[in-house]
Amino acid sequence: MWKLLRGRPREAESFKEQGNAYYAKKDYNEAYNYYTKAIDMCPKNASYYGNRAATLMMLGKFREALGDAQQSVRLDDSFVRGHLREGKCHLSLGNAMAACRSFQRALELDHKNAQAQQEFKNANAVIEYEKIAETDFEKRDFRKVVFCMDRALEFAPACHRFKILKAECLAMLGRYPEAQSVASDILRMDSTNADALYVRGLCLYYEDCIEKAVQFFVQALRMAPDHEKACVACRNAKALKAKKEDGNRAFKEGNYKLAYELYTEALGIDPNNIKTNAKLYCNRGTVNSKLRKLDDAIEDCTNAVKLDDTYIKAYLRRAQCYMDTEQYEEAVRDYEKVYQTEKTKEHKQLLKNAQLELKKSKRKDYYKILGVDKNASEDEIKKAYRKRALMHHPDRHSGASAEVQKEEEKKFKEVGEAFTILSDPKKKTRYDSGQDLDEEGMNMGVWLMKPSRTQKMQTCSV
Repeated sequence: MWKLLRGRPREAESFKEQGNAYYAKKDYNEAYNYYTKAIDMCPKNASYYGNRAATLMMLGKFREALGDAQQSVRLDDSFVRGHLREGKCHLSLGNAMAACRSFQRALELDHKNAQAQQEFKNANAVIEYEKIAETDFEKRDFRKVVFCMDRALEFAPACHRFKILKAECLAMLGRYPEAQSVASDILRMDSTNADALYVRGLCLYYEDCIEKAVQFFVQALRMAPDHEKACVACRNAKALKAKKEDGNRAFKEGNYKLAYELYTEALGIDPNNIKTNAKLYCNRGTVNSKLRKLDDAIEDCTNAVKLDDTYIKAYLRRAQCYMDTEQYEEAVRDYEKVYQTEKTKEHKQLLKNAQLELKKSKRKDYYKILGVDKNASEDEIKKAYRKRALMHHPDRHSGASAEVQKEEEKKFKEVGEAFTILSDPKKKTRYDSGQDLDEEGMNMGVWLMKPSRTQKMQTCSV
């Protein structure tokens, strides 16, 4: 028995040496196995636990490595490398304060230890990044928080807390694929992580997949019933879904006033949900257009595209409102944006129509000059012409100042032009369709001179 006990340390050393050889070859799994055998032979040897801790660190198993490192310094408090490894594990897992204590102990034992000095600085840097991130999160400066967490994760690559905070901020910045990737990586390692489930739900919620989002929030609350953020998000998601659906129902039933009120209430639930709010603004804009509140409709659609500049439906709705209010340049701009994004025949035709109306709007408005509607009959056009021609006839203003005479003569000529075009079915059709008019064939030269007595009589007998 004595010989057997005396042989165990030698055998343990042999296992340790073999572990070292595998470690040198970067075969960490085999190294782990041999270090474990050495520990089984001599469970009171601090260096064996230290070696196995180093191997586990190389395998990325920092929590297990921490246990071995702590055991090594419990067995030998003067074991400098043990304290260094304990500190490194704490730091990798994001516990920078505990890491500082370990590195300080290492420096007490060896104040010139360069690794301990550098790691101590790293741990303090992480503490500082945490403080800055906490302040910036309160300020809603999410870009700064992401920057701080990226820096902190360089020293604490296994810290789920830092990763979750980064993912949450990425979601708040609208960088959903990145946020989902971070949360999914954590859930692959720990499917019960309530914070990761919350962030996964948050991304879906902000992408307007509200029903799926609620499922993740509920799952997070099962794992952590007091998870405040998941509770608030779940409540908001359910309220937003209900209000939006009620608004849609009222709209379909033609109750536009109620739909407007419901969409407005929905918009007040969560200002951070950009995508859903963009849809709500567009929906309310549609309601306003039905109520013929076109300026309000334009404002709602503008708010929608401010939130989501890729929202085609909002551009189309606003463009139609611009057309209805004869703001053709703005309509053309919106239709161009739509056509650049989705080159369909329908969008091309809408753009052409807007461009045509813009072109027509820049010509003289002969209907406006005569004071008639675009659907006016021939008789209405004749009567309007006679009235306007008499109103602006130069003889009626012979006693006026030269400036007034000139202005009235100009208006009289324009009345003549308008009648020449609108009284001729072919010319009227060309004018209405936006085609260029051949001024040489209009025979309007007679209106460019002061009318003779014969012309006066013709004017009055029309």
